[in-house]
Amino acid sequence: MKHYFLTLICIFALSIIPAEAEIIDGNKMLESVNKQITNINTDELKNILDSDPNVVLVDVRTPSELKITGTINRGQNINVVRGWLEFQIGDHAKTKDTPIIVYCGRNLRSPLAAKTLERMGYTNVKNYSDGYFAWKEEFHPVKISDYEPDNMLYRLPVEVADGVYSAIGATQPYTYENSNHNNNLSFIVTSDGVLVFNAGGSYLVAKALHEEIKKITDQPVKYVVLENSQGHAILGSNYWKEQGAIIIAHIEADKEIKHRGEDIYARTLRVQKEKIIGTKIVFPDLTFKEKMPILMGSTNIQLMHIGASHSPDDIQLWLPEQKLLISGDTAFNERMLPIFPHTNAAAWIETWDKIEALEPELIIPGHGEPTDLATITKFTKDYLVYMRTEVEKVLDDDGGLYEAYNIDQSMFRDRGTFRELHKQNAERIFKQMEFE
Repeated sequence: MKHYFLTLICIFALSIIPAEAEIIDGNKMLESVNKQITNINTDELKNILDSDPNVVLVDVRTPSELKITGTINRGQNINVVRGWLEFQIGDHAKTKDTPIIVYCGRNLRSPLAAKTLERMGYTNVKNYSDGYFAWKEEFHPVKISDYEPDNMLYRLPVEVADGVYSAIGATQPYTYENSNHNNNLSFIVTSDGVLVFNAGGSYLVAKALHEEIKKITDQPVKYVVLENSQGHAILGSNYWKEQGAIIIAHIEADKEIKHRGEDIYARTLRVQKEKIIGTKIVFPDLTFKEKMPILMGSTNIQLMHIGASHSPDDIQLWLPEQKLLISGDTAFNERMLPIFPHTNAAAWIETWDKIEALEPELIIPGHGEPTDLATITKFTKDYLVYMRTEVEKVLDDDGGLYEAYNIDQSMFRDRGTFRELHKQNAERIFKQMEFE
């Protein structure tokens, strides 16, 4: 009986298809659609992205493709798979006249995506017809979701100074793809062992880092320093304890781990899933408040808490002979810094005087590539000064939170985490300054 009814349904469905209906193959459909939409080339795309911070640039390929090949590294770029475009574009394009540019790898899916958006009523849609691979081949900026897809580390460590190495993390929020390696994991090889700065975001990340260390030296890891109490800094600690390392943190980080460690673990578990296997919350073995000198062979290492910055428990590592500063989250490069509820932005700016007094020649920031003081200042202090100045203007004009949200931050749009943080930062700085 069931087969009988299914047959009737099929006969009915066929009966309502017009006899003259023609099934067009993909190539003919693509040819037809390309005549109906607005196509732009690489130069035109670059000019639009440079001049319009409000354009929404949509990569319609799948996340697995992006993981292998990368995506356009511009602040307007998002990833919405073509099959989900109808359901998700509204999250990014709030009005029908929002400027939208779509693209794929070789201009096969994006023309169809552009036509779909036009049928949905979007009136300012363009298709980047050269495609992502043309953009990449011309050496325009691209973003890779995982440089080491077969390793828990986002990137493998590289030597940035004599005996000093860093595995540079993703300049984006922690994701399943980057395995919670979205900060910099650094280590110093001495004649009397290895010191690691940051435990890593899980047991497996810590283990992967250790495997790379063992390729460089036979020296044991003696110390692991936690830059603060965030998950990507602390969750690998139990791996290092198993290796016999001593865990060191600021006294406030120790309090935070004891108070909120299980919450930090649970939040990370929701994203990392099976990648967090083996991870347990453990507490530091040693803590300090302002300074802790460590002599390893002939290497003079100074751990410091030089002042308030993005968290009350942030610490730094200073190598005076090399004029090298591992800044932790006191300094950022390439990505936007976060303002937390407990961040004191005014005090962070004051802390910068102490960083400048050190006269570092090389800085390994908490996030982003190692660089010089001028670059770090642009990404950290200058941003804080700009935002506080703009919020002060809002307050002087009796403006409110709405005006703070609309502070022009378009010049920062190409920084990693811009979309996630810029409005949150404006809100939190505004709320702090309301009561100053």
